Amino acid sequence: MTASVAVEHEQVDRLFCWCCGNGFDEQDLTRLGTRPEVGVCAGCAQWLHRRARSASDSGRRTPGASVRRTVAAVRGRVMRAGAQDWPVVGRLLRRLDRHLP
Repeated sequence: MTASVAVEHEQVDRLFCWCCGNGFDEQDLTRLGTRPEVGVCAGCAQWLHRRARSASDSGRRTPGASVRRTVAAVRGRVMRAGAQDWPVVGRLLRRLDRHLP
């Protein structure tokens, strides 16, 4: 009886990211201010931040915007080549990606 209650409790506590659809615990999701029912995981929040930054950078000619456009272009080439899935290189690229704009 206790095992079935634990399974039901675990299923209720498991929430899903509104962006990627993967399951997460509540503390692993970021909620939107006026829409608390919307929760996104850290990876999707970072992706959304990059998209928003890219939209605000369009047409700007600042050094920071130029660097971010270059990084985005290189990131796109790496993704098209599939290098992020290579055993050693992919691990390094994913680690580096966490620290790039």
